[in-house]
Amino acid sequence: MTNVIQLLPESVANQIAAGEVVQRPSSVVKELMENAIDAGATQLKVIIRDAGKTLVQVVDDGCGMSETDARMCFERHATSKIREAKDLFEIRTMGFRGEALASIAAVAQVEMRTRRAIDELGTRVVVEDTVFKIHEPCQAPTGTSIAVKNLFFNVPARRNFLKSDPVEMRHVLDEFQRIAIANPDIFFSLHQNDQEIFHLPPGKLRQRVVKIFGEAVNKRLVPVQEETDILKITGFVGKPDYFKKTRGEQIFFVNKRFIKSNYLHHAVVGAYEDLLPPETYPLYVLFLEIAPGRIDINVHPTKQEIKFDDEKLVYNYLKVTVRHALGAHSITPSLDFEQEPAFQGSPAQTSVLRPGGERPASVRDYTPPQADRLADANLRNWQRLYEGLDLIDSKASGETEAQPSIVPSGASADMPPTNAERWPGSQPAELDDDSGSFSKGQKEPYQIHGQYIVSQIKSGFLLIDQQAASERILYERYLDALRQQPVATQQALFPKKIELAPADAALLRDILPEVNLLGFDIAEFGGNTFIIHGAPSDMGSGLTEEILLERLLTQYKNNLELELGVQENLARSMARSAALKRGQPLSVLEMQDLIDHLFACSAPFRSPAGRTCFITFELDELQKRFQL
Repeated sequence: MTNVIQLLPESVANQIAAGEVVQRPSSVVKELMENAIDAGATQLKVIIRDAGKTLVQVVDDGCGMSETDARMCFERHATSKIREAKDLFEIRTMGFRGEALASIAAVAQVEMRTRRAIDELGTRVVVEDTVFKIHEPCQAPTGTSIAVKNLFFNVPARRNFLKSDPVEMRHVLDEFQRIAIANPDIFFSLHQNDQEIFHLPPGKLRQRVVKIFGEAVNKRLVPVQEETDILKITGFVGKPDYFKKTRGEQIFFVNKRFIKSNYLHHAVVGAYEDLLPPETYPLYVLFLEIAPGRIDINVHPTKQEIKFDDEKLVYNYLKVTVRHALGAHSITPSLDFEQEPAFQGSPAQTSVLRPGGERPASVRDYTPPQADRLADANLRNWQRLYEGLDLIDSKASGETEAQPSIVPSGASADMPPTNAERWPGSQPAELDDDSGSFSKGQKEPYQIHGQYIVSQIKSGFLLIDQQAASERILYERYLDALRQQPVATQQALFPKKIELAPADAALLRDILPEVNLLGFDIAEFGGNTFIIHGAPSDMGSGLTEEILLERLLTQYKNNLELELGVQENLARSMARSAALKRGQPLSVLEMQDLIDHLFACSAPFRSPAGRTCFITFELDELQKRFQL
């Protein structure tokens, strides 16, 4: 029997190994930028075409390379960063594996021009599929320029799995921003398809953070500074009122290297205690400096995961430092030692204000003015249910016999339930037909917990999720506007100027025509500034044009990975941004209008994100639940 195990050709082995280092265009950007920083560059220019699929070029003014080094750098495991195994425990450079350029050259066409300051001529090297095509002298400025063209040209299957240009560009921007923040003393610029996206002059960390995330964060940054014998923590955290519903502005650096750590993120969020709403994320840019011997960065080829020798110690230091920074700026709540807890009263004794201004001793003493006997009996029954007392016999007390009201579980402890919170009375709703559809004769809908709407139908009742229903209605409305008829615009009395972060400004420019079809009237004003002349006429109450636009862009970026078309993505993002939110009170007319519009939709059953819009409860099902 013949032998079946054999060595792979070097070109195939290189392509397989390259898959660990070069996953997408952003991986190339990261590796080339880190090499430039290790070379001592003070100015660094990144040029992108077609989100990096066609071209990724990094130009720096670093030390450059000799003719021999220019060829050796493309060999696997060739590096200037380490010499022996013990050097792995004293790493202070970004790269050290010697795999980046070899991996890139295995899956792309690479052209490099480099020159040292002491050399009269530079060196030009062209490598394609690990094969050296050209190696010759050339004219070149001091430093290095590496152009990576046609990524994955020799691995068609891998190229087909790349995402759309907006998705890949988003990853490129993430890598660029992280490296730019970590090195505020270096000039960076980013050009996409001949348009400059970022122009970042050297400066202080605060200036760099503001340039990256936009002027809006400037007044919301809280400085963090703490140094011990083991760990030094510096950077900024955002004030609690500046939070986001999605991740994206949470960055850790360990020895200037970006890392991902849910463990450390939990420490930062824990420092905010109860200052943040649930399921929100604060802004933070935090630098941890620790002795290289106390960490292991040789965990993954991307070098974004590290191990600490004492992870719990780092966790506690970080949590205490962030909490101290928030407290030092009077952001964390302080204890009021002047107020005695005994005078605050228990929930059961919380008082309510009578119409005349007099405060009764407790909710038990509250009697609504001009209430009929049935409503009055229901109120007293509600009080006894709340206080855990047995219902008194209405006949024995001489009151008119009445059905006790059913209390929603979310009823307020200090106020009796409103009419909208009480369940319907015993009078059945009269519908116009037998289809169970809505009509003017039906019972009025009502809201519970500020989240759901109960509406009676002939066969039982519906429980409607007001946010999901609102998203479905708005999604179909905005999608129709993008395809047929634009949404009406409410012109602003005074135009508003808004300045966005460079990445958001570039995104808005790309989708501005479609955004204006949704009811906005936005025009470019130069740089990263836009003028808002109008907003959708059906914009929800409590929303400003700036907040709605910010939510729209955030949702649009989050949906990029779903590979939706521009129209579907915008319609879904706008619907999510402008929809009714949970906890928003609605009048009877608003609830009825929501129900009517929901069942006029082509697909009323689910929201654009796939959430159920309503649940039907049949009378037969309810009767079974009450049987013994």
